[in-house]
Amino acid sequence: MDVFIEPIGRLINQFSKLPGVGKKTAQRYAYKVIGMTEAEAKEFAESIVCCKQKVRYCKVCGNFTEEDVCEICKRRQGNTICVVKEPKDVIAMEKLHEFKGVYHVLHGVISPMDGVGPNDIRIKELLARIDGTVQEVIMATNPDVEGEATAMYIAKLLKPLGVNVTRLAHGIPVGGELEYTDEITLSRALSERKSI
Repeated sequence: MDVFIEPIGRLINQFSKLPGVGKKTAQRYAYKVIGMTEAEAKEFAESIVCCKQKVRYCKVCGNFTEEDVCEICKRRQGNTICVVKEPKDVIAMEKLHEFKGVYHVLHGVISPMDGVGPNDIRIKELLARIDGTVQEVIMATNPDVEGEATAMYIAKLLKPLGVNVTRLAHGIPVGGELEYTDEITLSRALSERKSI
């Protein structure tokens, strides 16, 4: 016999499908929804449906947008392209208010273990954007095995096209302690050290 009545169990099940949401968190979310007024619950549900109906990928960069081309691609010059794994990475970069170029979202990284090859992510679309005006491509994929492999693969494709390919520097985070830093990060921090 189920502990929850069917509507609650169904709602918990839906919340538990979200990444990082376990059964306990899903239960808390479900109870929160039950505690909402009907108007609040309708607004919550409508925002989900609205987001699903209106949000699409930019035809140029692959970022989230409500139109065919996102605001970043419309407003900025494309001589510097920052390549990221997912749209959420664009948001992380934009929070800095320092990067003035455009983006290219791969929607994944090369991962043979997961059956993801170069043709499964948006590499061809990136190559199509290299039109003689692009001066630099910044590889901003995660500093893990898949992110590094993807960055190296793309760099090998771009270098013959005369484009300067750079990689975000990686190292010890501010406030981090050497004792707790993994060997790969520490090695990269040492090799990419700067004069002071």
